[in-house]
Amino acid sequence: MTAFEAGLYGVGTALPLVIGAAVGLRWSLPKQLLASLMAFGAGTMIAAVSSELFTPAFEQAGIGVAGAALLAGAGMYVVANHLIENKLGPAAIGWALMLGTVLDGIPENTALGVSLTSGGGLVLLVAVAVGNIPEAVGGAALMRDQHNFSRTRALGLWSATAVVLVVVTVVGFLFSDVIPDTGISAVQAFAGGATLAVLADSLMPEAYRDGGWWVGMATAAGFLVAFALG
Repeated sequence: MTAFEAGLYGVGTALPLVIGAAVGLRWSLPKQLLASLMAFGAGTMIAAVSSELFTPAFEQAGIGVAGAALLAGAGMYVVANHLIENKLGPAAIGWALMLGTVLDGIPENTALGVSLTSGGGLVLLVAVAVGNIPEAVGGAALMRDQHNFSRTRALGLWSATAVVLVVVTVVGFLFSDVIPDTGISAVQAFAGGATLAVLADSLMPEAYRDGGWWVGMATAAGFLVAFALG
């Protein structure tokens, strides 16, 4: 595995952000379709959190370090999301989805870069890529419709986020031999906590509101696909 190949993995997680944002800004997808995509992505992320983020962190560092990092990741997203909601009100979901992409994407992609040195990362790659599409579609559309963002500005923000995630993946790969094992575990668990908070606070409530009962099946399908890949 080389830094270039690690960068390709990063592109695999980041490109769906740009594509999703472009789709969300160009077309208005049916709410049930978008909700199903969100739920499917949530299912893949649940599998990734359990198999590629928290489990290895728990096995290496124990419940103390892994549990504290998990709660720290969840807490950071919850607090940041709460501040956004207080400022913007109910219309904040677009910003919340982008915030979630950043807060869970940076440690996730760092964990992805680190895991590549041991031949892992496929489940996390698929889960992050699939989860990023509906977040970007929904977030960009809501920025356009509820916050009057121009298409250029919204797409620029999501593209900048995508570039950051690629860089983070490569950096994680390059520094994997320098970061202590406990530090790697903390990053993995932190990413898992932030991801769980995004799912619980933003992604899944929005999916259920727009998609109804069907999103339960879409979530299960996403989990099954990611688990089978693992």
